[in-house]
Amino acid sequence: MQSKRNYHALAWFICGLGAIYYSYEYLLRISPSVMEPALREHFHLTASTFGLLSAFYYYAYLPMQLPVGILLDRYGPHRLLTFACLLCVVGTFIFAGTTLFWVAAIGRFMVGFGSAFAFVGVLKLATIWLPEDKLAMVSGLASALGTVGAMLGDNLLGLMVIHVGWKTTVYLTAYVGIALLLLLWFGLRDRPMQNSEGGTITTFKKSMFDLTLIVGDKQIWINGLFGCLVYLPTTVFAELWGIPYLQTAHGLTQTGADFANSLLFLGFTLGAPTMGYLSDTLKRRKPPMFAGAVGALLCMSIILYYPNLNQTAINILMFILGACYSAQCIVFAVGRELSPNEAAGTAMAMTNMLVMLGAMLVQPLIGGLLDWRLASRLGKVEQLSSDTLTRFYSAGDYQFALTIIPIGILIAVILTFFLKETYAYAKD
Repeated sequence: MQSKRNYHALAWFICGLGAIYYSYEYLLRISPSVMEPALREHFHLTASTFGLLSAFYYYAYLPMQLPVGILLDRYGPHRLLTFACLLCVVGTFIFAGTTLFWVAAIGRFMVGFGSAFAFVGVLKLATIWLPEDKLAMVSGLASALGTVGAMLGDNLLGLMVIHVGWKTTVYLTAYVGIALLLLLWFGLRDRPMQNSEGGTITTFKKSMFDLTLIVGDKQIWINGLFGCLVYLPTTVFAELWGIPYLQTAHGLTQTGADFANSLLFLGFTLGAPTMGYLSDTLKRRKPPMFAGAVGALLCMSIILYYPNLNQTAINILMFILGACYSAQCIVFAVGRELSPNEAAGTAMAMTNMLVMLGAMLVQPLIGGLLDWRLASRLGKVEQLSSDTLTRFYSAGDYQFALTIIPIGILIAVILTFFLKETYAYAKD
């Protein structure tokens, strides 16, 4: 009995370390949103180029998802997560230490490359160390811990930027990464057996066979696209354009907008493990996914199309929005259950790649739509300073560009009718 308790404690400790890394990379991911005015002034950026700079993270993150899944299945999480954290630290130092756009873009690319291992790494650790029937709840808990990093980004980083400047703030996040790097190296283990290292797939041929099965399964694509579209309030709104929109359309202060944005992540933090637990308990995946998407659609529409709401109303709506779309965490359990047991990393990486597709494509698209709307009213955007651009984006400009989000969530609602119910079981 004592040995069993010790095993469970070790299992949760190891999965917790992986989740802390995911939380750290999430903080790095969303950090440009709280530094937007300073970064745009420093690098002389329009909305389009600011969206492009942020999207460089995803230009590495997305293409790496399938290789990451294969590597985790083949070689295990220990060495890979440690190396990934090192890349994040180096990329962060590069980003903070330059005045050149292309060098900063390389830094963001490196951070995205390292971050690609984080969430899938946590889920891979969970499939190795924790019971199979808890996967949706574990996915929710991992997602929740990731959003803790987002809340720190919105509040702590926002205050630090105000008091010590964006460069010092970014450097400090890199130093935190060095400490985490050491924790990962000495704390993670690939398998429950002592001194055992390596993955769950022993040959490259087997990896390619399982990858072919996963990529060719249309249910994997439907499930992943649902996750992508219902996650747009995070990848597009909260991570980049939400704070300036709340200030412009609803008249919130910088501090008020930061706080409201963090409440979306708080709603997700509390909602994700709850949705996962509910799904595991019911042994049903589709009902909570459908209900969450419908709730998210209603909340997002109110936030976008009812301007001049007061701080309290915005706070409540943002929290409920986060709680509703936290049903997105269930897609990782579905992806796992649609795929062979030993290829869990590949299956969840494929799912995560589809989920994050919205960030890579839609972040710069919304920036371009904002610039197009502004140019149609004020002339060529290139002739305007970044300060002028920030001041002259109207609530209508933001509503026009951000309409992509409720449209995407509506499509996600429709996709649930075409998704197979897995009843919380996995393939052999």
